Amino acid sequence: MKFISKAIALKAGRQALLGKKHSPAILFGAGVIGSVGSTVLACRATLKLEETLITAQNNLSIAKKLDHEDYSETDRKKDTVLIYVQGAVEVGKLYAPAIILGAASLSALTASHNILNKRNLALTAAYTAIDKAFTEYRARVVEKYGEEQDRDFRYETEQVKYVDEKTGKKVTTLRAAPGSASMYARFFDEYSKSWSKENEYNFLFLMCQQNYMNDLLKARGHVFLNEVYEALGLDHSSAGAVVGWVVSDSGDNFIDFGVFDKEGQGRDFVNGREGSVLLDFNVDGIIYDKIDEHKRRAVAWQS
Repeated sequence: MKFISKAIALKAGRQALLGKKHSPAILFGAGVIGSVGSTVLACRATLKLEETLITAQNNLSIAKKLDHEDYSETDRKKDTVLIYVQGAVEVGKLYAPAIILGAASLSALTASHNILNKRNLALTAAYTAIDKAFTEYRARVVEKYGEEQDRDFRYETEQVKYVDEKTGKKVTTLRAAPGSASMYARFFDEYSKSWSKENEYNFLFLMCQQNYMNDLLKARGHVFLNEVYEALGLDHSSAGAVVGWVVSDSGDNFIDFGVFDKEGQGRDFVNGREGSVLLDFNVDGIIYDKIDEHKRRAVAWQS
């Protein structure tokens, strides 16, 4: 029996945890269904409203026409008030279920929103802490070993050989290996809506979009990564809705697609030897909670 009760407790605890995990979706679904039910109940009450109003009107008509020596004007006024009160109560009874269900539905939707908002704030705080720790770690690596070593530590590197166009000599250099880019990187290739078979067009298009996004950053003070994706004809991402660039004292204050000053694949693309290229964006991290904080700095930077 002891093992059975423990198993039941574990099962109940797991179900409670799952219920808590899915509570926003459950509350939202209940709120939507309740809103529809509230509308249906209100419609049904409206169908019965005419009968209630007719009854109240008939009672008022009787009270006004009643003429008897024991029925004074004071009694008539009291009855009139009583008829109005009774009519209001009957109307309230008709619409009470719809009002109660509507209020409960609104409470469920509000609770769902509050839970999601708290979870988003918690996730933002966790990501911000991790991003800050990683940035500080990289700063220490750069300070001690230099930017090249930092790049080698961050990305998997490989040796590539190419012919220098100025000297005609073979040059060996290191570049980030394929698949080692950041989680925000995207290929600009034939799957993009804005890609063209003409390499020159792709180069000019990316350069113009990078310049435009930097102008937007300077004018508005912030740019989301999804806005850059959209401008390049790429699909949005969940991370792109919260990360991007914001004018600040600690950020780069410019948007870089990570291709025009790179070796290897970037060099081949810029020189027209490659039709597609991997774009690795220098995002500042989560910014939607920093927009108001840096609005004043953005105004000063613009001037």
